[in-house]
Amino acid sequence: MPDALLDRIAATADLQELDSVRVALLGKSGEITAKLKSLGAMDPDTRAAEAPKIHAEREAVTNAIAERKAALEAAELERRLATETIDLSLPVTESVSGTVHPVSQVMDELAEIFADLGFSVAEGPEIETQWYNFTALNMPENHPARAMQDTFYLQPHGDETEPRVLRTHTSPVQIRAGENHGAPLYVIAPGRVYRSDSDATHTPMFHQVEGLVLDRRITLGHLKWTLETFVKAFFERDDIAMRFRPSYFPFTEPSAELDVGWSMEKGRRVVGGSEGWMEILGSGMVHPRVIANMGLDPNEWQGFAFGCGIDRLAMLKYGMEDLRAFFDGDIRWLKHYGFRALDVPTLSGGVGA
Repeated sequence: MPDALLDRIAATADLQELDSVRVALLGKSGEITAKLKSLGAMDPDTRAAEAPKIHAEREAVTNAIAERKAALEAAELERRLATETIDLSLPVTESVSGTVHPVSQVMDELAEIFADLGFSVAEGPEIETQWYNFTALNMPENHPARAMQDTFYLQPHGDETEPRVLRTHTSPVQIRAGENHGAPLYVIAPGRVYRSDSDATHTPMFHQVEGLVLDRRITLGHLKWTLETFVKAFFERDDIAMRFRPSYFPFTEPSAELDVGWSMEKGRRVVGGSEGWMEILGSGMVHPRVIANMGLDPNEWQGFAFGCGIDRLAMLKYGMEDLRAFFDGDIRWLKHYGFRALDVPTLSGGVGA
């Protein structure tokens, strides 16, 4: 192969010129492409002699272009690192200041409300064993409830016999809290969870908060009062109509979903009113098997649990329509819906404020 082609590639000054050379050599009408097309018109002996040369020429040119491209990109990066600077002495202005994401704001508000009710915040790993994510929550292997959730399974690690999962809810934190702290126990468990689902109201990763109470002589009345107090405090209005509907969850019995009344205001659905009902969370009395799986005696301790989506709460309270926008990182969206970093959460005065 003539060295002139390699010298031509090496002499390119920038990526645009390099791409022009690539097209001239390897494009549809390129020099080497034309040689490849000519193989079909050759007699067998000539083709056998010329084909290896032409293919070797194409491979050498392709490799040379790739190497030159990498060198030009590295040189451009070095140039930018050497010339582009940020003046850290400039004062921070309103136009460049960051904002608190609505999810972070709602987490702060939830912590404020439940701290006033005597709850602490519990955390746990996002990569969970199937025992904590399913089995300890009364969902043994082949239990139909496992099909209710689209789970991300991970490859087994080391000598593990079954794959771990990205947790599908924060309920495993409840099991861990019960194991570690025993009863009585009053905790909420906010955090990221993962399910294979994506549309305007579902994303593969989202945020959930779950609550757990374990104590003696706990009843549905305690659950009902707690949730009614929470809903009114969070939405900051006392005129919210609520109703409990029987439901099914494998880890609670009996189970109920909480609906709130809504009305249309300025073209969007707002919590409060009587135009319709909207489900916002699930709840129920903790199943005795779940209490036993925490290492506690279900004959001595009773409890209730509840759970809801933090992102959904933010959408309802602050008027956002599409859940996917929460994770796009669009600075315009964050500037519009975000909260100033030094603002005190509106609920800092507590439930009784």
